[in-house]
Amino acid sequence: MKPIALTLVLFLFSSTLLIADEVALMRIRIGKEKPSRAVALEFFEAEAPLHVSNFKRLARKRFYNGLAFHRVFPHLLVQVGDPLSERKDRSKVGTGGPGHTLPPEIRRKHTVGAVAAARLPDKLNPSRHSNGSQFYVCLAPMPNLDGQYTVFGRVLYGLETLDLISARPVDSNDYPVDRIEVKSLKILPREQLPSPPAVAPGGTAPRVKRWWQIFG
Repeated sequence: MKPIALTLVLFLFSSTLLIADEVALMRIRIGKEKPSRAVALEFFEAEAPLHVSNFKRLARKRFYNGLAFHRVFPHLLVQVGDPLSERKDRSKVGTGGPGHTLPPEIRRKHTVGAVAAARLPDKLNPSRHSNGSQFYVCLAPMPNLDGQYTVFGRVLYGLETLDLISARPVDSNDYPVDRIEVKSLKILPREQLPSPPAVAPGGTAPRVKRWWQIFG
C-alpha cells in the first residue's frame, strides 16, 4: 500500500474510534435534594458490545429517566433500571425490564466502580442471560461475582454519590425509603463530558451486608 493511501486509512480509522468513544452522564436526584448529582460512566465496547449497544439505545430513548434506585447495600452495591420503579407500588420492583434479555458477555471483573448487568439466578436462568435494562455498580471489589455476570462499563466519576446512596435508610427489600431517581441519563462524546464536580459530603451507613447475603 502506498504511503499516502496508508496514511488516509489510518486517519479514517482513528477518526472512527474518536467518533465511537462515547460515555454516559447520569444525573441523580436524591429525595428532594437540589441540585442533582452527576455520575459519569465509560463503556467496555470490545468486551461487551451487545450490552453497551443496548444500554446506549435505551438511554437515547430516555428509558432510564425517572427510574429509581431500588436496591442498595451500604458501601457495596447500588442497583437501578427497573421500569416498575416508576410506580408507587413497590411489591414487584426488581422483576421488571424492557421486554428482552441479552446473551452473556462475561469477560471483565467486578472491580471498584464496575457497571454490570443484573440477571435472574442460575436456577431460573442457567444460560446467564442479562436483564435488558437493570444494572448495578460495585462500590467495592466483588470477586465472588466474577465469571457470573456481564460487566460492561465502569464509573469515571461520581462514585462518592453512589456510595452515599448506598448508605440511605431502606425497607425490608433493601429499597431506599426516600425516592432516589435518575433525573436523566445521556450518551455523549467523551470530549463533551463535563469536568468532575466537587465531592459532596458523605453519609453514614445504618448497616452493612456482606456479599454472600446479596446474590443468593
